[in-house]
Amino acid sequence: MTDVLDLQGVTIRRGTATILDGLTWHVGEGERWVVLGPNGAGKTTLLQVAAGRMQPSSGSADLLGSRLGRVDVFELRPRIGLSSASLADRIPPGETVRDVILTAAYGVTGRWREAYEEPDETRAADLMAAFGVTDLAERRFGTLSEGERKRAQIARSLMSDPELLLLDEPAAGLDLAGREELVGALAELAGDRRSPVLVLVTHHVEEIPPGFTHLLLLRSGRVHAAGPLDETLTAENLSGAFGLDLVVERVGDRWTARASR
Repeated sequence: MTDVLDLQGVTIRRGTATILDGLTWHVGEGERWVVLGPNGAGKTTLLQVAAGRMQPSSGSADLLGSRLGRVDVFELRPRIGLSSASLADRIPPGETVRDVILTAAYGVTGRWREAYEEPDETRAADLMAAFGVTDLAERRFGTLSEGERKRAQIARSLMSDPELLLLDEPAAGLDLAGREELVGALAELAGDRRSPVLVLVTHHVEEIPPGFTHLLLLRSGRVHAAGPLDETLTAENLSGAFGLDLVVERVGDRWTARASR
């Protein structure tokens, strides 16, 4: 199986702080990964490396067969979809939802003079329909609720038909109904063989959509455990990663975790 992501001994340092510490991780074709870990574990930094937006201080990162530092990242990035809070902050609040999604075809976050062809318009319309934001097409991004913004961002991240899709805490800030709607949409995406390889960062096992196949547990910038979801998401592994005795349960195709009493 070809590795979509191949990270070998990746370390990220910022001043005297080590954010990622010798991390090795492989993601293969067709896999759907969840990345879990406490605050400060390095999850968002890991996604920045996987998106080609951050170079390792040491180690190597091969993304879609190309090594960071030896490839034009501006050619690589359109092949990688990204939905994150930092990217959302760069979207002009006055941009319409249609243009928020459409501009991803050029890898920009604000419409200017670029021209779009009919296939671009059609794909944007299809993605708006898939994520339930068609009725919001003419709304300004800055007026959307948090749930609406999240759905628009995920639709945007798929606009360039990426080979790899990275989702950084897409359910953060959502209420229960919004979270469940989003989990359902991601479950459909995970179950579609035409979908790209998926990597989802979250703090909560309750947010893991059905159809995800693998789990990476981080602690203090290092891999605490990694492997198939059913084998890796255990009370022992999760307790070790979060430093708290936890009970992990599976009900149907969903997971829960709570403190052991």
